[in-house]
Amino acid sequence: MNEMPKPLSDQRHPKAGATRPAHPNPWLKLGLEIGPLALFFFANARPQLFHPLVAPFLPPALLAGEQAGLFTATLVLIVAVLVALVISYAMTRRIPAVPLITAALAIAFGALTLYLHDATFIKMKPTILYICFSAALLIGMAIGRPVLPILFDHAMSLSERGWRLLTWRWAGFFLVLAGLNEIVWRTQSTDVWVAFKFPGLFILVLLFTFAQLPFIMRNRLDEEEAAKAPEHF
Repeated sequence: MNEMPKPLSDQRHPKAGATRPAHPNPWLKLGLEIGPLALFFFANARPQLFHPLVAPFLPPALLAGEQAGLFTATLVLIVAVLVALVISYAMTRRIPAVPLITAALAIAFGALTLYLHDATFIKMKPTILYICFSAALLIGMAIGRPVLPILFDHAMSLSERGWRLLTWRWAGFFLVLAGLNEIVWRTQSTDVWVAFKFPGLFILVLLFTFAQLPFIMRNRLDEEEAAKAPEHF
């Protein structure tokens, strides 16, 4: 499997004797990120296909009520994110911050959903996740330690102004997503919310990411500029 080229941010402050972690194939990385969400969507739509697998772990009441699809999908999601983390770590010997935080919240809120028999928790998970991301971005910028490069897994090098403006954009966008999730799960059916969660949120994030490409290209640093940039950028 081919490795992705090392980003400029990885080349600015090399440490003697340090071994850089491997970077997975980008298509495999995408699969590990959206695979659990796709399974969540499919399990909610066709819970009966997963009943033989989840029945030993869920009480019969959760598999027979109106929310049977969502409870089934929640358990499938928990298992899928754990498997994705194990595969990612086995290949790279590291777990990037975003998948780790997302998985931790999915497992925590999923477990609460199943334990308390209350679908509210799994529906609120995206809201909490995006608020946490937005807060981390704004706090990091306030204390002079930008978090956005970490969320992007140091995949690029931007000017200080570029990181600052891009941070404001993403922080605002995360708050918009949090608000949209609250509106959808509180006003729409479970099936509509699941479709909004995936592929709806994925499409929105993808569109927003592509919309930022012109700005990123204008503020991107070349290798020589990146080597002179402050370390925390």
